[in-house]
Amino acid sequence: DVAAQAGVSKGTLYLYFANKEDLFKAVVRENLLPVLNEAESLIDQYQGTSAQLFRDFILGWWKRIGDTKLSGITKLMLAESGNFPELAHFYHEEVISRSNTLIIRMLERGIARGEFRQIDTVNANMVIVSPIMMLMMWRHSFGATQCTPISPVDFLNTYIDLISHGLLRNPAGVQEPSC
Repeated sequence: DVAAQAGVSKGTLYLYFANKEDLFKAVVRENLLPVLNEAESLIDQYQGTSAQLFRDFILGWWKRIGDTKLSGITKLMLAESGNFPELAHFYHEEVISRSNTLIIRMLERGIARGEFRQIDTVNANMVIVSPIMMLMMWRHSFGATQCTPISPVDFLNTYIDLISHGLLRNPAGVQEPSC
């Protein structure tokens, strides 16, 4: 029960929120949206290379969301969005769309600066997001049971290395495909 975990009565919750959906929206707005605002500022003001921006973005995101209980919201939305289409739409507009835009902006920044090769940024975004979502799901499922431990730090460092080398223009003599 949400009220019990918050240390208040059910009645207290409903003084502030009409229903559980409004409570969920408030949790998202109070906890996830400020992180997205900070990420937007980071991209706008970043002075280093796009590869370093990508690294800082991913590791910062993991520290602020992925490695916290907040990452459970993503698991909840994946599991329950079909049962709560209004909340799914809200979450998509407030979190997913903005997150996708951030990653696409990082990719476009790298391409414009000549640091990243020309790619389909929309599909690349999905490729970039998918392993991170898997890591979050693992954290809240098998990771909680320690069945097969995954070190998030090792996973993220390997992931960043693989993605970065796939994005960079001519990394260490690798020839770009002629598509």
